[in-house]
Amino acid sequence: MAAMNRDKVNKGVLMTVLGVVFMAINMRAPLTSISPVVNEIISRLSLNNLEAGLITTLPLLAFGCLSIFIPRLASGLGLERVLWYSMPVLVIGLLARASGNVGLLFVGAALIGVAITVGNVLMPAFIKLRFPEKMGLMTGINALSMNVAGVLASGFSVQIGLLTGLGWKGSIGVWVIPAIIGFVVWIPQLRPRDKAVQAAAGGFSELLRSPLAWYITIFMGLQSCLFYVFVAWLPVVLQEWGMTEEQAGWTFSYIQMTQLPITLLGPVITARIKKHTNLILFTTAVMLIGVLGLVFFKTTYVIPSVICIGIGTGLAFSIVLMFFVLKTQTPQKAAQLSGMAQSFGYLIAAASPPLFGWIYDQTSDWTYSLLLLIPITLGMCLVALLSAKIRPFPTAPGS
Repeated sequence: MAAMNRDKVNKGVLMTVLGVVFMAINMRAPLTSISPVVNEIISRLSLNNLEAGLITTLPLLAFGCLSIFIPRLASGLGLERVLWYSMPVLVIGLLARASGNVGLLFVGAALIGVAITVGNVLMPAFIKLRFPEKMGLMTGINALSMNVAGVLASGFSVQIGLLTGLGWKGSIGVWVIPAIIGFVVWIPQLRPRDKAVQAAAGGFSELLRSPLAWYITIFMGLQSCLFYVFVAWLPVVLQEWGMTEEQAGWTFSYIQMTQLPITLLGPVITARIKKHTNLILFTTAVMLIGVLGLVFFKTTYVIPSVICIGIGTGLAFSIVLMFFVLKTQTPQKAAQLSGMAQSFGYLIAAASPPLFGWIYDQTSDWTYSLLLLIPITLGMCLVALLSAKIRPFPTAPGS
């Protein structure tokens, strides 16, 4: 009997980990698959650079506008059920975005953003709730899974379009398959909710008065600015500088390949060390080296440059994810902080891809757009350091 119960528990843990993995896959691949084929979409649908930037910005706007509401929704329906509901929304969004209609392109991008918002906000709380002793490891697995999916989505995007014979539609539409799988894999999590799950989310009005919450929010926004600018524009920039579409897609994937070990180890390291100042300064330094490498050397040293960018963005993402759980003492507070940081943070980030494209439209030189990333990186460093110095939120009564 004991062995049977142990096997049942082990199977349950395995299914929970598998659910985390597929949720993570669907939080990243739909976003990174589009950048290598942006030029093809611009050509086929007669878009300008500002409109092309909106394909990436609309999901960010969804993140920003909706994140604040997700914890309250989860408090009524449960973390697991809201995460499950996000999958069919993602499926519809992916199909709409790949339809070939300009209007549906933007509608689909928005729906994709709605679905991914749920995972962005609730997965830190879910991990804190279900894996309280393994938060660093499970956060790393979550981030690693996102980046593996991102690498495959960006690196094989052009080839998928060729293999399917559907061009850019096949490149970005194929990711409906893991979305459907994710919907099925998550079903075992839909057991009757207990009080702990129901209490794992709620309002966070008190965070609006907290300097720590705002520092983490701005940290979240600025690190997202950096990543999503590269998601939206790096392959386009590299093609402008003489690379083929396929070469540009694979070069962009080096960022995410570099992030693979970083996002697995980064959360574990962040969880184990008490003072994060040196880690934040290292993150800033490698990020600046990568950006300046592109500014001054363009494609000459592009691989070392994008590797540095991968290290910097991977560490920044790892640190901010861990701050959601390290700077709080309950799953509820983690969901509250995650919701606030991603709501306002992604509204900050949403401005960066269109602004990056607009600067190029005004100057016809990507160098000026890339220079924008330097003050963003320095600002990220400042708020990260301020976040690191403040003690975690205390557990308030009734939280």
